[in-house]
Amino acid sequence: MLDTPHPTPAAPCLDQQKLATALSGLHFIGGRYVPARSGKSFAVVNPATGQEVARAAEGDAQDVDAAVQDAARAQKEWAKVPARKRGALVHQCAALLKEHAEELARLIALETGKALRTESRVEANVVADVFEFFGGLGGELKGESVPFAPNVLSVTVREPLGVVGAIIPWNVPMLLMALKVAPALVAGNTVVVKSAEEAPLAVLRICELMNRVLPPGCFNMLSGMGPECGAPLVEHKLVKKVTFTGSVDTGKIVAKAAAEKIVPVTLELGGKSPMIVFADCDFAKTVQGALTSMRFTRQGQSCTAASRIYVERPVFDRFVEEMRKAVDAMVMGDPLDEKTDIGTIISPGQFEKVQGFIEEGKKTKGAVALECSALPKDPALKKGLFLRPVIFTGLTRDSRLVQEEIFGPVTVIQPFDDAEAVLQEANDSEYGLAASLWTNNLKVGLDLAHRLEAGLVQINQNLVVQANLSYGGVKSSGLGKEASLEAMLEHFTHKKTIMVNMG
Repeated sequence: MLDTPHPTPAAPCLDQQKLATALSGLHFIGGRYVPARSGKSFAVVNPATGQEVARAAEGDAQDVDAAVQDAARAQKEWAKVPARKRGALVHQCAALLKEHAEELARLIALETGKALRTESRVEANVVADVFEFFGGLGGELKGESVPFAPNVLSVTVREPLGVVGAIIPWNVPMLLMALKVAPALVAGNTVVVKSAEEAPLAVLRICELMNRVLPPGCFNMLSGMGPECGAPLVEHKLVKKVTFTGSVDTGKIVAKAAAEKIVPVTLELGGKSPMIVFADCDFAKTVQGALTSMRFTRQGQSCTAASRIYVERPVFDRFVEEMRKAVDAMVMGDPLDEKTDIGTIISPGQFEKVQGFIEEGKKTKGAVALECSALPKDPALKKGLFLRPVIFTGLTRDSRLVQEEIFGPVTVIQPFDDAEAVLQEANDSEYGLAASLWTNNLKVGLDLAHRLEAGLVQINQNLVVQANLSYGGVKSSGLGKEASLEAMLEHFTHKKTIMVNMG
C-alpha cells in the first residue's frame, strides 16, 4: 500500500493543470513514483490549445526491467492472497476511483481533447464500474471435477500466468487500461502497463490511487515510445502474457514477439464497423443512434465507430438530411466547457491523416461531402486540432474511405435495396469488430446478426464497451475477448490438471 511521500494531492484535485504538473516526468514502479532512469522526458500537449501541459517520463529497457522485476517479485505473494480477497481489494480500488471520477475526467479532457460532458466524464465513471465488476468475480476462479476412473480423483484448477504486460492506446486510455488491469489482478497476476505517448497522465494517476490499496509492485505504470519502451516490455523474459490495443500493423509486431517467447496474447486492433438501417426502423431513434454509433462527440476516434452506414433506399435521402442537421447542431469547442459536444483530434499526425482521407473523398468523382458543425471562434483555441465532421455520400465500396479505418469524424452513407446485398457489402472488410442493425423486424435483424462477420452485433442500439458483455473482434480486428468473466478465465489464467490415484 502506498505509504511513501508522493508529489500529487491525496484528495481529489479539480485543478487539472495543477495535477498534470504534479504528475510530470514520472513512472510508477514498485509502489512509488520514479523518474525515467535516463532522465529523459517528452511533452504532453493539450490538443485544444497546442500548449504543453506536462512532461512524461520517457521510458526505455532499463525502466521496463525495473518494473517487470518488481512485478515478478510482487506476483509471488499476490498469487497467495485468496482470490476473493484480491477481488475485495480491487473493489476497494473502484470505490476510490469513484471518489476521484471528476478529477480523472478533467485530466483526461486536458490531455486528449475529449469533451468533458459528453466523453471524459462518461469514461471516468465506466472505469470505476469495470473495476467494481471484476472485483466481484474473485470467487469465480473455479476449476472442475473431471470423470476419469473410479479410483482417481481428477480436478482442474485456475492459476495466474505471472506478470502481464499491457499496452494501451490514447482514445479511451482509462477504460482500455481497466479492461486489462482489473481481470489480470483479480486472477492473481501483476501488471506493467505502457501508456500511450499522447495520454499518459490520467492512467498514471489511476495507478497511484490504486497503489493506496494494493500491495507495492502489483500495478506499475510506464510511459514512453513504442520501440524504446513498448517493445522491451513485450520481449521481457519475465512477462508471461501480453495484452495490446492499437493498430493492426503494431498488433502483428506484438504477436510475433509474443510468439517468439510462446506466451499468450490478446489483441484488439480496430474496426470498420457497419451500421445497417432498414426503412421500418424507429426513424428518430435510429438517427440519434447514428450520432452515438459514429462517436462524433469523440471526433470519431473509436474502433467501433459506425464509419459505414447503409440505409435502405426509401429512407436514404431523409436519413442523410436528418443526420446532417443533427451533427450540424452539435457544438465544437473547449473540451472543458460544459456546453461543448465535440472536442478535438488527438495529435497533429492524426489530424493530417484524417484530413488526407477527407480531401481524397472530396476529389472522388460523384462523391458529396457534407461538412457539419462549426469550428470554435475562441482565439485561445485557434491552434487546436478541431475538425468539422464530414458525412460522405456517393462513394463506391472500393473507396479507401469505405475500406480503411480513418479514426476520425468521417462516415460514409450508402443506399441499399436488398438485405442479402447489404450483408455482402458489410462483410466486405478486413475488419470484424462491431456492427449494428436498425429494424423493427426482429426476424430479419436476428438472421443478419448471425451472419454478420463481427464480434459484437447490436440491434436497435450501439453502446460502447460494457462490463459483463464479451467484447472482441474477428478477422483483422484481433484475438481474444475483454470485459467479461470469460476474458478473466481464458486470457489471464491457465488451467492445470491435478490427478490423485487413490487405489
